[in-house]
Amino acid sequence: MWLPIVGLIIGLFLGFITEFRIPDEYSSYLSIAVLAALDTLFGGIRSHLQHTFDNNVFVTGFFFNILLAAGLAFLGVHLGVDLYLAAIFAFGVRLFNNIAVIRRILLSKWTDKKETTV
Repeated sequence: MWLPIVGLIIGLFLGFITEFRIPDEYSSYLSIAVLAALDTLFGGIRSHLQHTFDNNVFVTGFFFNILLAAGLAFLGVHLGVDLYLAAIFAFGVRLFNNIAVIRRILLSKWTDKKETTV
């Protein structure tokens, strides 16, 4: 559970202290890569809460999802088709699904804890 949170904190810290700018022509690639990274992050949190977390699956999934999303966007630009929309849709649906499952798990744990204390 600590690996995704530490990575997020380090990434946010580096993002705020640097003056690094992404050229406009690469902004769509970056936005899709960030969405894929968030999907993997919340998937890692979900698997930790379900007691199925595996570091190897998390790390390989993180990089594979980012490369897949950026590759779809790159291919779409060269074909003249908006393939990045497919990546946005797929990762967006998975992201909201993971957040919903995390919410249900935490709510279930909270209500179970509340019932045991009463």
